[in-house]
Amino acid sequence: MANLREIRKRLASIKKTQQITRAMKLIAAVKLQRAQERVTAFRPYADKIDELVGSLVYRLPSPVHPFLRPGSASRVLFLVLTSDRGFCGSFNTNIFREVDSLFRAPEREETSLLIIGRKGSDYFRRRAYPIEKEWVGISDDLDYPRAVEITSEIIVSYLKGSYREINLVYNEFKSAFSRRVLIKRLLPLEPKEAKEGTPYIDYLYEPSREVIVQELLPKQVETQTYRTFLESTASEHGARMIAMDSATSNATEMIDRLTLDLNRARQEAITKELMDIIGGAEALRG
Repeated sequence: MANLREIRKRLASIKKTQQITRAMKLIAAVKLQRAQERVTAFRPYADKIDELVGSLVYRLPSPVHPFLRPGSASRVLFLVLTSDRGFCGSFNTNIFREVDSLFRAPEREETSLLIIGRKGSDYFRRRAYPIEKEWVGISDDLDYPRAVEITSEIIVSYLKGSYREINLVYNEFKSAFSRRVLIKRLLPLEPKEAKEGTPYIDYLYEPSREVIVQELLPKQVETQTYRTFLESTASEHGARMIAMDSATSNATEMIDRLTLDLNRARQEAITKELMDIIGGAEALRG
């Protein structure tokens, strides 16, 4: 009977866990749908402004804007996007592996990190990586104003010459089942050459080329930062939905197996009681 009690206790515990994982899966699915709609709607705008700025930079006679020149320092900065919460499969693990490889590279330059997400903060602090700043508890608040706020701090540091180059490390969203870690350069901006065979056509600038460059380049940096926020958020919800779906399926298999063990244990207990009764009856007859 003690065995039966243990099985029943474990069975009840797994059923409660399954209820939690199923609820987390449903919540992640709803959040994923919203995040996917946002990232899908924003991508054309981000691609177009990236193309426009790259084309504009290519047409400039010289790198007149500081965003177009590497910083005077030797340090390289990486803005790393992780999650605040767990239960999202390999979402954070892939990011950690990519950053670890950067620090292990023999030709590695002097590197510093900006971290978004509690999971990244905990991981990199335990390994004593150089962290310039971190933001935790904001994974549900990665909107455009937040992107502008973080980008403004990055721009100030870059204009001061604190870094030679600034990169983004994040999960690019492919689908609920697929994502990939990207390392994308944010600053300095890269010119985009015209495709072969494309005629060279310059723009008409109003009010002037200098004013437009001054206004457009910071906007492009903010846009690309915000895009990484959307991509990372959608990837996190997709990873969590898949992880919780897998956990729910595993719980179902464990429940089926424990139910079978429970039935066997119950049959063994009943058989033992019957044998005791039959043995007692035989003893009375004797």
